[in-house]
Amino acid sequence: MGRFLCVLRSWLLMVSVIAAGNTLQCFRDYSFVSEKLYTASPGLVNGLQARTFGVWTLLSSVVRCLCALDIRNQTPDSDSGFQCTSEHVALFSSQLVLYYITLFTFVVALAHFLSEVFIYHTAALTMGIMAPLMVASFSILGMLIGLQYLEVEAQSQNKKKN
Repeated sequence: MGRFLCVLRSWLLMVSVIAAGNTLQCFRDYSFVSEKLYTASPGLVNGLQARTFGVWTLLSSVVRCLCALDIRNQTPDSDSGFQCTSEHVALFSSQLVLYYITLFTFVVALAHFLSEVFIYHTAALTMGIMAPLMVASFSILGMLIGLQYLEVEAQSQNKKKN
C-alpha cells in the first residue's frame, strides 16, 4: 500500500474518533452545539436539533472509520452471491463504493457548514466553524488524491491479470 494511502487511513481514523467525541457532546449537552457551532443564532438550537446533529455526526464517524479500516473496500463478498459484471452500470468503480460514500460525507459537511455561515447566517466564522471547514476541505483534497492512487493501483492489477 502506498505511503499516502497509509497516511490517509490514519487521518480518516483520527477524524472518525474526533467525530465520535463530538457525538457524545451533542447528546450530553446541547449547549455545546449553540456555543461552538451556531454562535450567530444560538436561540435556534434546541435539544432535538443537537441530537439530530449528533446522529449525523455518529453516522459520518462510522462510515469514515469503516473506510479507514478497509480503504479499498475489499471485504469478501463471496457469501452474498453478488458478482459485479460489465452489465452493471455505475457512475464509479463498484470496488470503491465505501470510498465514495466517505468522500461524500465530507462534501455534505462542507456544504452544510458553508451554508450555515453564508446563506442562513446561523453560524459565524469562529474557530468552532473553521475547524470542521478545514477538516472537510483537507479531507476532500486528500481523498481525491487518494482516489488517483487507488485507480492507478487497480489498473496495474488488471494489467497483471491479463
